[in-house]
Amino acid sequence: MASVTNFLTVFSSTAIRILTYVFLRWIPGHHGPPLILFSALIYAISFVSTWRSQQVPASTAREPSSQAVSNGQPVHEQRVDEDKSLQERSGSSAKQEVVSKQHSKPWAGWGLLLGLPSPVSTWWTIATAGINLVLCLFVADMVYRAPIMYPCNDLSFARIGYVSDTSASLLIREPDSTQLPIFVSYRSVPSASNRAVDPAWKAVGKAYWLSNETDYTFTVVLNSLEPKNRYQYAVSNNHTGSFTTAPEAGHTEPGTDKLTFLTSSCIKPRYPYNPLSHPLSIGGFKHLARWIPTLKASFMIFLGDFIYIDVPRRLGSDLETYRREYRHVYSSPDWPSVCQTLSWIHVMDDHEIANDWDRNTTAPYPAAADPWHLYHTSVNPPPVHPDASYFQFTHGPASFFLMDTRRYRTPSQPLPANSPEKSMLGSEQLSSLLAFLSRPDPDGVKWKFVISSIPFTRNWRFGSTDTWAGYLHERQVILEAMWSVSPGTGVVVLSGDRHEFAATAFPPPEGSRWPVSATVHEFSTSPLSMFYLPFRTYQEREGEGEVCV
Repeated sequence: MASVTNFLTVFSSTAIRILTYVFLRWIPGHHGPPLILFSALIYAISFVSTWRSQQVPASTAREPSSQAVSNGQPVHEQRVDEDKSLQERSGSSAKQEVVSKQHSKPWAGWGLLLGLPSPVSTWWTIATAGINLVLCLFVADMVYRAPIMYPCNDLSFARIGYVSDTSASLLIREPDSTQLPIFVSYRSVPSASNRAVDPAWKAVGKAYWLSNETDYTFTVVLNSLEPKNRYQYAVSNNHTGSFTTAPEAGHTEPGTDKLTFLTSSCIKPRYPYNPLSHPLSIGGFKHLARWIPTLKASFMIFLGDFIYIDVPRRLGSDLETYRREYRHVYSSPDWPSVCQTLSWIHVMDDHEIANDWDRNTTAPYPAAADPWHLYHTSVNPPPVHPDASYFQFTHGPASFFLMDTRRYRTPSQPLPANSPEKSMLGSEQLSSLLAFLSRPDPDGVKWKFVISSIPFTRNWRFGSTDTWAGYLHERQVILEAMWSVSPGTGVVVLSGDRHEFAATAFPPPEGSRWPVSATVHEFSTSPLSMFYLPFRTYQEREGEGEVCV
């Protein structure tokens, strides 16, 4: 019996430690907490059973009260004589035996490593059990601390959304009624390229009443701005920031012939887990903040998974649960460092709704879409059509089409990937994308960027049915339209989701009507602050026409 309990103790302890490491530092999958809890229950039972079996009984059996007699001499007298004789014969050898037994005691550290109670030390036993207890508390802290202790109802912030050459969109949240009404103003800021500006503040908008209907948010659009000009905005609830308007279509930023912008995806606060970090800290923001002054990027296109509603565990599918996840990110102590001078534009992916979402607008999509629209699309570029959730805009030398790959798609199963009945975009969005690709751009616009929350290539071999690899017929239609774009204009796909980086080329088929110069390129990058895969799931296969570059 002891060997069985020892095995269960070691096995469950090892499971706790390995699963906890994987969950907290590698992949925070929703299977982790229940597996760790189950291992902890087995460990608690087997650990106590093992510990009790090691205890020495408090008393031994008593000797009979009557004295036995052997050969006419009481037994106890014989034992005394024998003990004296033994002591005389053994002498120093008895001392050596005692020393040997002391050295043969098992090393207490083995119990610490294996999770077993120590047979020689109560303190080692407590330490061993304590390690596994602390690991379980870390898991509980990761899963429940932020949702329970940080509802972030008092979040107050302002951020810049889409900025064109003549306008800028500003999102503001203020739940404190004593701050009302909210006034917004802005002014021009002198720059190296434009010092002759009017520094006077201009009032642009106000809000007299905010309610829970919009989660206390409202938007303001700053119009009649000058291209390539620096501006500062100020909100009466003590938020301020700055931005630079875009150059006119076909032009570039002042003093340069290039356009710099950022892309990324996937954010989970305090991951990888650090018990000493703030529950809403986002390490990727800290890294990004160090690069913003150097890169001088015009904007960030965030490729989806701004929240992870179902990782590590879904704690609800109601409106408030979804809103709280957005407030968590915007309440991060690291958020201000990446929003005060950088415009953010967003597309949606599955974890803003549910993993591998392909059920259109059925529940829980309505609850998921509410904060998505309040916090993101309200300050995104204008939608292609009213009520559409896909967007397009032009910024200097490049035009952009931001696809919605979740709301309009047909289920990934059971139809095969090359079925013409399957659609990622839906007929209306597909028509809009094809029109974007075929439409001539203004002079000076040399690039067309197609933004996809999921990989366009099929070289990702894990979970590929959720990507464009599961919708190959529609993808081929889009590829042919990309190859047909006017000569001299490059087509690039930007995608995220995979937690790995890859660059892929899509050359036209040999001998086709398209030249090699029509090759389309995709750059997939992710995550900003989430887990990474330590092994590659990207694999190029000969004959598929998708080349890793």
